[in-house]
Amino acid sequence: MLTTAHTDLTPADLLRGDTQLATPPTIYLALKKTINDPNKSIQDTAKIIEKDPALTARLLRIVNSAFYGFPAQITSIDRAINMIGYKELQSLVLGTIIIERFSDLPGTLSMVDFWSRSLKCALITAEIDKQSGGEYHESAFVCGLLHDIGLLVFFRRIPELAREVNLLLRSEKEQNMFTEAELETQIIGFDHYLMGAELCRAWNLPDIIIQTIQQHHPDAITHKFSQLALITREINFFVSSGILPDPRKLNITGETLSDIVDKAQLEFEEIFYPGK
Repeated sequence: MLTTAHTDLTPADLLRGDTQLATPPTIYLALKKTINDPNKSIQDTAKIIEKDPALTARLLRIVNSAFYGFPAQITSIDRAINMIGYKELQSLVLGTIIIERFSDLPGTLSMVDFWSRSLKCALITAEIDKQSGGEYHESAFVCGLLHDIGLLVFFRRIPELAREVNLLLRSEKEQNMFTEAELETQIIGFDHYLMGAELCRAWNLPDIIIQTIQQHHPDAITHKFSQLALITREINFFVSSGILPDPRKLNITGETLSDIVDKAQLEFEEIFYPGK
């Protein structure tokens, strides 16, 4: 049994005094403003993104991957917008910017492992949603990608406590005594899902992202995004543990789930290891 006392910290405490965490992504906000302006064109939207060559390259890599499967190469952002739409591109921009924002995290956490798990979660979540009718097609990918974003806040702001959780998780894993979220609550006072939701709320991100992160626990899912929250939670566990979820929970067959996982692996390799 854990005996570590709770801290007096709150999620809001961890966002104070850190400009990078407290400030919403400026490119995302500018993009959102332009998209919502009826007087702005696709070219106006593309110009905002193209000011950042690295962001442009990463977005075009994703759009040209097997995830979308377009027959012809897409070489410009305005063409990408025409093909996938404003809102989906906005979600991809958001996910890409946040990855970059945490890229300088100290070596207390393997960022390669973290983002590979997150990308796999995003790809599988989006494909399951697509197979189920595509109700959340504009948000499923980014919800999967950002599901564990609160973990990065922990390692950035309270690395010693985050490492303590990680060590305990490894030591208790064989006995299956506590989940990661339970250990975080015991040691920090709240889990990284509440932290991630608070970060997204502070950045004024769409409610669907906030809710699918915050409603991680099964007994808390009582909102209109409950099915996407369930999918994201189940797939997040799968990419961490290797244990496939019950496909009936996802409203798909076991064969479909296996096909989705295989397809996502190919998409992942194409995006994460370009040129191989």
